[in-house]
Amino acid sequence: MSAATVRINLLPHREQKRAARQRQFISLAVSLAILALAVVGLGHMYFASRIDNQNSRNSLLKTEIAKLDEQIKEIDKLREQTQALLARKQVVETLQTNRTEAVHLLDQLVRQLPDGIYLRSVRQQGARVTLVGYAQSNARVSTLMRAIESSPWLSQPELVEIKSVPLPGAQPQLREGGPRISEFTLNLQVKRAAAPDEKPAAAGSAKPASPAPAAAAPQVAPAKPAPSAPAVLPPAANKGGKA
Repeated sequence: MSAATVRINLLPHREQKRAARQRQFISLAVSLAILALAVVGLGHMYFASRIDNQNSRNSLLKTEIAKLDEQIKEIDKLREQTQALLARKQVVETLQTNRTEAVHLLDQLVRQLPDGIYLRSVRQQGARVTLVGYAQSNARVSTLMRAIESSPWLSQPELVEIKSVPLPGAQPQLREGGPRISEFTLNLQVKRAAAPDEKPAAAGSAKPASPAPAAAAPQVAPAKPAPSAPAVLPPAANKGGKA
């Protein structure tokens, strides 16, 4: 019987296995690093392309917005010019419609002015007219207000003030204790014809009479003479009273 041969490995096999595992780990780590760098590079390229695309779109939008701003400015200028032309057109139409207003006002004042009333001043501001004058009595002022209400061109009489004053034109020594008359201030409105583009008034509302043709001259009644002597105007019935 032969003796068994005993083989003994004296090489450092543990260190070799450890070195092999280290080389395998290093190679795997390098591969993972390369793969990570590749993924990061691809991601960077993708997002960079998206950013460039969005920047180009933003530039296009800014250019189009600038063009639209220019167009909006031109539209605003055209709108302002249109508004100015419409305002001028409205003024011309208003003047054309109310060109005979002063004539009708004076004509109606002469026609509606009752006896015993003398106007000192007539002032108009727009459609509002202020009358200042003298009356023999308060009843004459009431008659004037009723005449204005029935006029086709005048409306809304409003008595502002009425008071008893000495007779104008009298001598200074006769003013105290002498004849007295009523001085009044009266506001009224002139009825204006509606402009062509205005809507007609509602049914039942007061409408001014149609204006006379431009060719026809208005008939103006002769003005009433002012009182000249104290004997013409008797003293007022109610001194300082309200009409």
